[in-house]
Amino acid sequence: MSTEHDHANCRELLGQFSDYIDGDLEAALCAEIEAHLAGCPDCQVMIDTMRKTITLYHTQAAAELPSDVEKRLYKVLNLEE
Repeated sequence: MSTEHDHANCRELLGQFSDYIDGDLEAALCAEIEAHLAGCPDCQVMIDTMRKTITLYHTQAAAELPSDVEKRLYKVLNLEE
């Protein structure tokens, strides 16, 4: 692998990373992403970070908001309780 990487494709593929991690992409696009990841350490770090973030999120218990904070939030968002 050369030390210089053409990042032209990174931004385009970045929008597909979430669907890639979720397994919601067609096989051809998955193969394209995997080939890109093999040569792009920056995108590999992005994928690894996204996976770790998802794992951490799923292992945490849902936080309970104090009722006054919840009421203010609903009011600001114009939602009904």
